[in-house]
Amino acid sequence: MSASVAVYRNIYTEDRFKQAYGSSDDGTSGSLRLREKLAGSCRCSRRACLHLLSERVPIFNWLPRYRLKKWILGDTIGGLTVGILHIPQGMAFALLTSVAPIFGLYTSFFPVVLYMFFGTGRHVSTGTFAVVSLMTGSVVEQLVPTPLEMNSSSSEAADFEAQRIGVASAVALLSGIIMLCMFGLQLGFLSTYLSEPIVKAFTSAAAFHVTVSQIQSMLGLRLPRHTGTFSLFKTLASVMENLPHTNMAELLISMMCLAVLVPVKEINMRYRKRLRTPIPVEILTVIIATGVAYAFSLDSSYNIEIVGHIPAGFPKPRMPAVHTFPDIAGDTVAITFVGYAVSVSLAMIYADKHGYSIHPNQELLAHGISNTVSSFFTCFPSSATLATTNILESAGGYTQLSGLFTSLVVLIVLLLIGPLFYFLPKAVLACINVTSLRQMFLQFQDLPELWRISKIDLMVWVVTWLSVVVLNVDLGLAIGVVFSMMTVICRTQRAGCSVLGRASNTEIYRPLENHNKCYEVPGVKILTYNGPIYYGNRSFFREEMSKLLGLTPEKIRSREKARKALEKRERDATVSTVERGIANTLFSSENEFFKSETSESDVQAVLIDCSSVTFVDVAGARLFTQMCTECQKVGVHVYLANCNESVLKILTSSGLMTYMNPQHIFVTVHDAVMYIQQQKEKPPENTTTVWV
Repeated sequence: MSASVAVYRNIYTEDRFKQAYGSSDDGTSGSLRLREKLAGSCRCSRRACLHLLSERVPIFNWLPRYRLKKWILGDTIGGLTVGILHIPQGMAFALLTSVAPIFGLYTSFFPVVLYMFFGTGRHVSTGTFAVVSLMTGSVVEQLVPTPLEMNSSSSEAADFEAQRIGVASAVALLSGIIMLCMFGLQLGFLSTYLSEPIVKAFTSAAAFHVTVSQIQSMLGLRLPRHTGTFSLFKTLASVMENLPHTNMAELLISMMCLAVLVPVKEINMRYRKRLRTPIPVEILTVIIATGVAYAFSLDSSYNIEIVGHIPAGFPKPRMPAVHTFPDIAGDTVAITFVGYAVSVSLAMIYADKHGYSIHPNQELLAHGISNTVSSFFTCFPSSATLATTNILESAGGYTQLSGLFTSLVVLIVLLLIGPLFYFLPKAVLACINVTSLRQMFLQFQDLPELWRISKIDLMVWVVTWLSVVVLNVDLGLAIGVVFSMMTVICRTQRAGCSVLGRASNTEIYRPLENHNKCYEVPGVKILTYNGPIYYGNRSFFREEMSKLLGLTPEKIRSREKARKALEKRERDATVSTVERGIANTLFSSENEFFKSETSESDVQAVLIDCSSVTFVDVAGARLFTQMCTECQKVGVHVYLANCNESVLKILTSSGLMTYMNPQHIFVTVHDAVMYIQQQKEKPPENTTTVWV
């Protein structure tokens, strides 16, 4: 059953609509509201201080409302599960960062505690992240390269490790400072420039870098780490060249670890809804491998590389290598954006899933404080992590309190159990690194969906992935961001320009190419442009409009000459008739064109629908003025409809009203069409006859 709607009202121009429904003030209320808002933000009171404290330290907001009976069990189980996983992953990702495994445990403790106080993501698990660790490791290798020969038990080795963690801590400190500055400037929105296709392609490609970098540890090869462009291929070439020197014992350990880790992690993934907690296969593998290596003295018998001494207790506060800031600044900016973008993306995914909101700027503060404070305790950069966040949510975590139980597990290892991992083979940690990348590799499954939904997003994904794999992590990310922004610019430059037609007996107007039963209003060309009009696309906009209107320079000149000749004949005719005693009929300015000698099929008025024009810059406003002048030369009136406030303000400020009647700007397309049709049908108002 269809319903009919009939609406009878006056025709509204923008001026008439503002007079009827607009604000009656002169703009002073806006400044008054701004003044009141500034005064309110600067006012100090107990209530304002408590509100600020709950905003900036969210634990004071959610902890008093904590549902102990409902949430404590899930937070406890989820936190303990993630804490157990943090131990092997923290040590493994420390190898990616090119520092000793103990520093991975530190990075799995301090950021977790700090994020619990300042973070807004209830299901976010922070700590070591493979991609961030890999990028940090590249910086460490560039500034403190591995010497060809070094005695691992000498003081030289201790100084070497101190230099490396000093650089990694400096990256964490500078990254934290950048995030805090971004928070002060409220730049949380910048993470949106790393779109979902970029983030997924980047992490997937970085997973290949991580895997290739771990091959040498899995084969027992002692090779220098390659950095810079084409590092993946350089590493592969170096591994292939040194295959004859493979340590068979470490290769056997790696194969056995992979044979256990891969199927068990697959079971955890497939049956995560049935399992109350996932099987802690990583920590079990670490414990068993450490016991076997100790029992059979694998380090001395087969020359396998082990973790070595892990000191017990808390680290002493130490100043990072701040003198390296000029050398690490560029890489740290990329690390900061990647870590923040991944963290906010994960937080938003689980916030949407569980029906709460996160605050991107507060996340900047949380991760900024986490990295800044942690850097003084020999930690490298941290962020939210894919695997542990997924496990935390699957294990039943509800709030940030799960971070307390996670940090307790890591704290016990730091204080008591850490030294027991002395004989842990590094090949085991390499296998843990590789198997932890499962989710990143599975992001290839998004490609068919991207192909179906948006070919442009698919191009962004492929270009970013190839750039990261072929060139380097940092450079590839930059290329992906630039390419993504170029696609946006190209889409705004080539936005479609369409001719609108009216659906019979309605006020609905749609593009004619998609609606063959709509018809053009006789004598009126209704055009719409689906994008902003600015310096980047003004030439394309003009070209499209001229083509649709048929306004070539030759036609403009010929029509202008014809109009001037007609005006001259009319003046001559007026003079001759006055001399004979009869005055000629005069045309009003509104009806002059419609009573001219043009045929009914010619375009007599141009109506531009600005509903899709989001903004106009100075160049676009000048183009409007130029088009108005050219249309006047050929006797075509220009009308505008559906202009938003900002577009209308810029057009008015640019002087368009000097060349265009302000009463030709309408609230809707239908208002403008009705007005034009009335003007065509209205008899001349200023016609008079004078007898002399």
